[in-house]
Amino acid sequence: MTSDAVRRVQSESPWEESFGFSRAVAAGDRILVGGTTAFKGSVLYGEGDPYEQAKVAFTSAIEAIAEFGLGVGSVIRTRMYLTHQRDVDEVGRAHQELFGTVRPVSTLLVVEGFVDPRILVEVEVEACRGAEQS
Repeated sequence: MTSDAVRRVQSESPWEESFGFSRAVAAGDRILVGGTTAFKGSVLYGEGDPYEQAKVAFTSAIEAIAEFGLGVGSVIRTRMYLTHQRDVDEVGRAHQELFGTVRPVSTLLVVEGFVDPRILVEVEVEACRGAEQS
């Protein structure tokens, strides 16, 4: 892929088609993964469990960057959106398990809600070619 090529990948998100967005977009050396939840198709994994929802959402985001030949070691930024402050530690634990050795820059926000009230966590990931850690 040339540095100005743009490539998009889709997932099983129930909203991608109706809202008109991609799961991830590679533009040059950057790969951006949009808001990812614990939905896989029409099934929400970890309902009521912020830790499990975070793990599933981050795993789906990591699978999206894998479509571009990159792994967790190439992640340079994460964002976590939660509906409850009480879930910060559980979501942070999931983040640490996946990214503790990578240590990307990260943002965590508590928001009012998501398109489906059962969603407790939504995440975003940014990766960069050449940032891979061994």
